[in-house]
Amino acid sequence: MPELPEVEIVRQSLDKKIKQKKVKKVIIRNKNLRLKIPFYFKNYIKNQKIIKVGRFSKYLIIYLSDGTYCLIHLGMSGTIHIVNNNLSNKFTNTSFYNSPSLPKKHNHVELLFDKFKVIYNDPRRFGFFQIIKTPLELKKKFDHLGPEPFDLKYNLDYVYNYFKGKKKDIKSFLLDQKFVSGIGNIYANEILFLSKIYPFKKANTLTKKECQKIILNSKKILLKAISYGGSSIRDFKNSYGLTGKFQNEFKVYQRESKRCKNLRCINLIKKKIISNRSTYFCEFCQK
Repeated sequence: MPELPEVEIVRQSLDKKIKQKKVKKVIIRNKNLRLKIPFYFKNYIKNQKIIKVGRFSKYLIIYLSDGTYCLIHLGMSGTIHIVNNNLSNKFTNTSFYNSPSLPKKHNHVELLFDKFKVIYNDPRRFGFFQIIKTPLELKKKFDHLGPEPFDLKYNLDYVYNYFKGKKKDIKSFLLDQKFVSGIGNIYANEILFLSKIYPFKKANTLTKKECQKIILNSKKILLKAISYGGSSIRDFKNSYGLTGKFQNEFKVYQRESKRCKNLRCINLIKKKIISNRSTYFCEFCQK
């Protein structure tokens, strides 16, 4: 599943390509996504100009020329591809996860522009497209989500007070979108390693200093991942010929039984499954 850095790379790619461009035609090949695409969607988007492409957490927000929004969530397996007309693009994916080129199956939505088209592919169909009419409706859509790691609200007072009386482990909290929005499994593992905090430590036992480490390292890890183009688990280029390289920076994720990267540590990275998610850590470095 794409995490915040990967969705941000999609946003940047789309914004660069479709900003100030008019949608000429919309093709719906399968309306049965997580939320069924409404019958009016094709005619609603057609002939609208894209003002810009924004993002909150793992959601893409397309700002339309009539003042409304098209909200896109990629779900577990959704990808967005840019295909130029009359050109055989080797790499079409706007980010660095799943297929680098346009798959033959599961292309559910197409937005056609003058010289190219944007195609939404999703084998598992857990993603969705949704029209949002007002800023208030857009705000309400995100009311159930916690602040992003970059938000000023994600501060020491918020984190320390949130953890009071909470006996759930800190790793689970970092994955809980109601607490902090946008962090997924890859980056939760990396944040806790950099913070030197044991992933199964109870949240209510964390000191203020440890909470501050988590806040700072959440920002640091995600910003670094974005600057590296996100994490390309399968090593391939996106539609602009760039490669996601943050996977080369992993300290613990997918490094089970490999030596810890801390120079003073000779221990091996361990892996445990909690809530069906892989958790990687160093028992010596993380307390």
